[in-house]
Amino acid sequence: MFAKINHVAIVSEKYALLAKFYEAVFGMKHSGYGRAARAVTVGDGYVGLNINPRRAGRHAGLDHFGIQVEDCETAFDRMRKKYPTATWLKRPSNRPFAGISCNDPDGNVFDISQKDMANRSAIYVENKGDVNQRYIHHVAMRTMNPDRMAEFYTDVFELSPSNKKAGDKNHYLTDGHVTLVIMPWQIDDYGDTGIVTPGMDHIGFKVENVEAVRKEIDEIANNNPHLTPSPLATGKEGAALEKMFARTCPLGQYRFADPDGVLLDIHAD
Repeated sequence: MFAKINHVAIVSEKYALLAKFYEAVFGMKHSGYGRAARAVTVGDGYVGLNINPRRAGRHAGLDHFGIQVEDCETAFDRMRKKYPTATWLKRPSNRPFAGISCNDPDGNVFDISQKDMANRSAIYVENKGDVNQRYIHHVAMRTMNPDRMAEFYTDVFELSPSNKKAGDKNHYLTDGHVTLVIMPWQIDDYGDTGIVTPGMDHIGFKVENVEAVRKEIDEIANNNPHLTPSPLATGKEGAALEKMFARTCPLGQYRFADPDGVLLDIHAD
């Protein structure tokens, strides 16, 4: 593949705690990269999860994803020719995930890098086939023009459309391992719950057994209440959110949130 989704980023006031949650629940491993005062990085052997501390002016939550490409200039040339509103900005060397940050034509922000980029440090060891049993299967965004955005990520990054059922409004684009789910954002979907603006929506994990993971999550929370997932279906608005989550992303078999409220789903088949 020309491109692969190589990281997902969260912004949180509980960034160190969240790293422990993802290690405990999904077996993610600490990268060993030495910038604990700035962020914590864990990974599943293929995708890195970068958890950044929240600073003034930044929203907490699922923030962006990153794509590693064979050649950045090829991607930029494709954007110049067909998507002139998609732009990019070189990042400083203290942001080694990013290399370059970009926006798609709908304004969704993502990072782009290539292996030998000068301002990109080797945060992750390249995958050698040792991906965790529990791993990031998909990352999802909600956007105003999903058809156009699916075209953008296919044209520029050669992500491959995967099968979907009739009537499904989502697009599923894969690098062969991770799927980018592009979902329509419609304000009508939020009639019975709090309105969430367009942007990144949730992370989906593939696990070996959904019920086993649910029981393990309960055990982890009993042993350490700080690692208890945030409640999802609480009250009428929470119940409506859970129903919308299930209706609009059919991939998950069980849905919950991490201790800082980032939406997650898991599935085993």
